[in-house]
Amino acid sequence: MEKPVIISIRGVQSPFPGHEDVMELVTQGTLSSTEDEGIALTYEESELTGLEGTTTTFRILKDRITLLREGTLNSEMIFQEGRRHISLYQTPFGGFSLGVPTHSAKAEMSPAGGDLEIHYALDIENEHVGENAFLIHVAEPNAALDQPTT
Repeated sequence: MEKPVIISIRGVQSPFPGHEDVMELVTQGTLSSTEDEGIALTYEESELTGLEGTTTTFRILKDRITLLREGTLNSEMIFQEGRRHISLYQTPFGGFSLGVPTHSAKAEMSPAGGDLEIHYALDIENEHVGENAFLIHVAEPNAALDQPTT
């Protein structure tokens, strides 16, 4: 089952304490659900995010959330509360090792939509580069107009 949804994303990056870079985006995407693969949330990145030509997918399973990016930039980030996963982050300029220690990863999703909240740190080549968060709200197109903003 796949259906169109409206995705509201708030990304927060804190490269050092007391400083936050916030990006907010509202875009169209698709929400799909299968017994085997859980819930998938997919959307196309834009020039606004700096990732034009990349498709982003959040795969939501019971014990983890995976962020996949494919296209101009290729990466896989696994968010699993209390664990650190390492992946390769491949850009047009080369790749590097990316460590993702996850502080919390919560998903309250159903085939109708819901919310994701992920708080994590990032390290590049074992060097801590900051604290980050994704706050994501997903709604059917008509319901998106009725949701309060955070």
